[in-house]
Amino acid sequence: MSNEGEEQAKPTTTRRRINLVAGSYERFIWGFNLNPNRQTLKPIFSYPSHLSVIKTLAVCGSVVASGGTDDTIHLYNLSNASSLGSLHDHSATVTALAFHSLPNIPHPTTLISADADGSVCIFDADSFVHLKTLPIHRKAVNDLALHPSGTLALTVSRDRCFAMVNLVRGRRSFCCRLDNEATIVKFNAAGDAFFMAADETVSVHQAEDARLLFQLQCPKRVLCAAPDKNGLLYTGGEDRNITAWDIKSGKVAYSIEEAHTARVKGIVVLGDCDGATEGDDPYLVASASSDGTIRVWDVRMAATEKPTPLAECKTESRLTCLSGSSMKLIPKQGKGNPKVEDQMMEGE
Repeated sequence: MSNEGEEQAKPTTTRRRINLVAGSYERFIWGFNLNPNRQTLKPIFSYPSHLSVIKTLAVCGSVVASGGTDDTIHLYNLSNASSLGSLHDHSATVTALAFHSLPNIPHPTTLISADADGSVCIFDADSFVHLKTLPIHRKAVNDLALHPSGTLALTVSRDRCFAMVNLVRGRRSFCCRLDNEATIVKFNAAGDAFFMAADETVSVHQAEDARLLFQLQCPKRVLCAAPDKNGLLYTGGEDRNITAWDIKSGKVAYSIEEAHTARVKGIVVLGDCDGATEGDDPYLVASASSDGTIRVWDVRMAATEKPTPLAECKTESRLTCLSGSSMKLIPKQGKGNPKVEDQMMEGE
């Protein structure tokens, strides 16, 4: 075989660019690039994008959506840190956002949003055309969860109701009253179970019939939650800790005590965020706090007496929400240049 053939047979090296996006009370949206090898969290943009508080974020590939108390959704491109415009189809505070994309496609196909009037909006995420507004609740929607199939959404509201929304038919298919107002709802990665948080309690339900499987009891109010693909659910809140729950047993797997100096407002499992594939740093978890700090943790160190963050950045803002994405970087074939690749990872 010729040398040319040998050169052609060399595989390409695939690396990933991990981004984090945070929103704040001060109406700023922050973008960061994480380089786990160099243990750095580098700011890549900061915009005073909304007229008031940013309440929610969603990221899919290089596309970011933010919603705030100015009744507006703003859109951004992470690749070049630019604005993609805004959506003005809500008449109340935008309280929740979720993207859906097809398998192995880094671009979103659908954007779902919810507001303080109890409505849910559906957008075509290719052109960001508003498709439909659905009246789901009588009071503000606290959170929404999008099924991995993109055909079903769950909502919880200040009217103390839980609802299922059929996104194919564009209507509410189920609604029931809860004993306590739920503020968080999340599907697990497989879509066969979901979680609802109400104050200090997180309930685990079977997705098929909403049957209660068991409850997780936290010491203080839960403000954020993120499931991973390995059967864990991470929670954070007023106890300032990051707790990993084994959702099969209902027991605490491990906990990072005093992860922040103030309440935890956002958690992202970086190995499971949009665009990640199996084996992509499943041990990295990011957290954001109202103390203004974003921290990235190597959860393999959680068993130590006082784990330290792998990377962190202080924004000097009161952070309200956190989201993230992972995008492939494929250098040219041949001998790689580690210095150049590290610069790509940092967005330089």
